[in-house]
Amino acid sequence: MAVEVVYRSSRDLERLFMDKAEADRHDKMLELAELVTQVLQKAVPSLTEQQGEEIGIYMAKNREVFAKAFKSQPDALNELINPAEEPTD
Repeated sequence: MAVEVVYRSSRDLERLFMDKAEADRHDKMLELAELVTQVLQKAVPSLTEQQGEEIGIYMAKNREVFAKAFKSQPDALNELINPAEEPTD
């Protein structure tokens, strides 16, 4: 019988990871998404909880692009507006 080590995110108990670092990155992304959601819901009270969560997760997953845009490189957002097409096999 083989033994397999898996890691679970403390914020997303259904996802399993084979690498601890990957689980930690996922946890941090979800933590950032949660905080972004709270800020957005405070700024825009009419935003639904689901909309806030979706926006928060999207921004957290693309935080590098948003960081560039907020650091005087607004054109960096074009990467999200017009993503480069992935090559097809």
